[in-house]
Amino acid sequence: MKRLMQLLTILTVVSMLAACASAGAPAEPAADSAGAGESATTDTTADAAADSDALEAPMLAEMVAAGSLPPLEERLPKTPMVVEPVESLGRYGGVWRTALVGGQDNAWLTRTISYDHLMRWTREWTGVEPNVAQEVIPNDDASEYTFVLREGMKWSDGEPFTADDIVFWWNDVAMNEELSPGGPPSFMRVGDADATVEKVDDYTVVFKFPVPNGLLLQNLSTPGGVAPTRYPQHYCSQFHADYQDDLSEEIAAAGANDWVNLFQLKCAGVPGTPYDAQWQNGELPTLRAWILTTPYGAGTQVVAERNPYYWKVDPAGHQLPYIDKVVYDVLEDREVLLLKVLNGEIDMMSRHFNTNDNKAVIADNADAAELHFFETRSSGNTLGFMFNQNHKDPRMRAIFQDKNFRIAMSLAMNRQEAIDVILVGQGVPMNNAMDPNSIPELYDEEMATMYTEFDPDAAREYLAEAGITEKGDDGFYLGPDGEPFSFTVQTTDAFGHADIAEMVVNQWRDFGINAIFNSMDRALLYTRKDTNEHDVHVWGAGGGSEVFLDPRHFLPVTSESAYAMAWYTWYVNPTGEGALVPPEEPPAEVKQQMALYDQIKSTGDYEQQLELMKEILAIAKDQFYVIGFSSSPPGYGIVKNNFH
Repeated sequence: MKRLMQLLTILTVVSMLAACASAGAPAEPAADSAGAGESATTDTTADAAADSDALEAPMLAEMVAAGSLPPLEERLPKTPMVVEPVESLGRYGGVWRTALVGGQDNAWLTRTISYDHLMRWTREWTGVEPNVAQEVIPNDDASEYTFVLREGMKWSDGEPFTADDIVFWWNDVAMNEELSPGGPPSFMRVGDADATVEKVDDYTVVFKFPVPNGLLLQNLSTPGGVAPTRYPQHYCSQFHADYQDDLSEEIAAAGANDWVNLFQLKCAGVPGTPYDAQWQNGELPTLRAWILTTPYGAGTQVVAERNPYYWKVDPAGHQLPYIDKVVYDVLEDREVLLLKVLNGEIDMMSRHFNTNDNKAVIADNADAAELHFFETRSSGNTLGFMFNQNHKDPRMRAIFQDKNFRIAMSLAMNRQEAIDVILVGQGVPMNNAMDPNSIPELYDEEMATMYTEFDPDAAREYLAEAGITEKGDDGFYLGPDGEPFSFTVQTTDAFGHADIAEMVVNQWRDFGINAIFNSMDRALLYTRKDTNEHDVHVWGAGGGSEVFLDPRHFLPVTSESAYAMAWYTWYVNPTGEGALVPPEEPPAEVKQQMALYDQIKSTGDYEQQLELMKEILAIAKDQFYVIGFSSSPPGYGIVKNNFH
């Protein structure tokens, strides 16, 4: 999730304002349940309850009085979504000061002001619930989903949001070969078959699949699931060749190359990146709580102001959000962000600065900065060490594919030392497995604890089973062929990954393995992974409730499965470029997992999904694809004392 999705994601875990998350098994969606986060406020004077006579923000009431904005009852849908407050009702007003680091930090925008999809995860992360949709009605076999929308709901410019907008997304964007040359989103396909999207009436739309699509609602709740609700037809059709005879003037004015480029600039861009039109085009109508008034990249700040047509209210009927404006300072690096935190210039945030090293410094300055900590829940494993089993070098591929070698590397890792030194004692040694607190039915204690002890003697025995017994003059082990071998462990310094990975590399070197540590820019790291140019890729591991959508560390079916990028590509397209690693296809165990995962996607029965996932995890346990490090300690963020 996560991180999505992670994605998200993704998963996919999404942090909405000051709401904290916990994980659990997906539940059946309920109609019109409460959301989270938009009820945060920066005003905590003696009586936190909002004035019952003021159901809208003063700045909007002034606009109504001036005749520049319709009355509140004309702006809200007939059935607004009711959001239960975390603490109490709030007061209108205030500015949320937060930050972005560099020009690629769209993830924080997504997590804070961009989580209004048809569906959403519940505040407790126990399942998904309707959001933009007022109700969702799946049929018995999960091959058809009827979404009932909110009558009277409007885009941020006051135009109606209806089934026509969703049908426009599907017919004219997702299914348009020029705008979507790769086809529609994967969650709208089952195998080789695309969905159909049909309008029943203005406020009812049906997604139909030729076979069951058991993960649709969860997918619609991930960051990528925003697609059906991000294309206002009345606005985007102005830039679409199927709706306009001549777009030459608009193309020239926008500096675009053609109508496709024009549409991307105005409505699409590259979704899920900083070049997403929702962060670049402030004129694009939205369903979000805040409207972008200063786009990303336009200067040293990104600014979003309240949406007067936002469709959520608190239990007393006050239109949300409470906060007038969100201001993101665009900073050069994390060090500058830390200084702003220490100076009390950040109201609420849980990204970039929140390392273990910084926590003590922040705690020492908490009173002066008038802030306190809040805990964020992490799921799964701190790190996954992913040896590239599809390595382009046949010699290294053979070494990395030998499970005995991977077990040896796990046993040669002194996890407790790294936990004590780097994680200040938080967490316990843990291999790649499910988090016991996420989906208890999937937790396997033996899987979580196997090969986690620091045992150099046992590690040498497993190396011998892999044909590695002799050392060279430099003290490092020779490969099974008697020749020297080495590998590079790559990661990035973000999220504290580098400190742990570097210590593990030094432990391996002390053991006699010629491992080399390399911390690099995230963009380069991902380029090397995506082009299969890496030896060992280190990244945060999963194991939370996102496993059904993103089981990346247990079977190679996503682009984050860095231990087997070619097998992942084979799963997506068996004849595609990069899908095969001559002369082999994925082994039988991997193909069996892929078949089981396809069954998960094709059933809407959660109990059946659980049983199938247990089979997938049992194979992952036996194959030991990824070396885990430790249980994830709780993360943290900071929040000003007057921010609730």
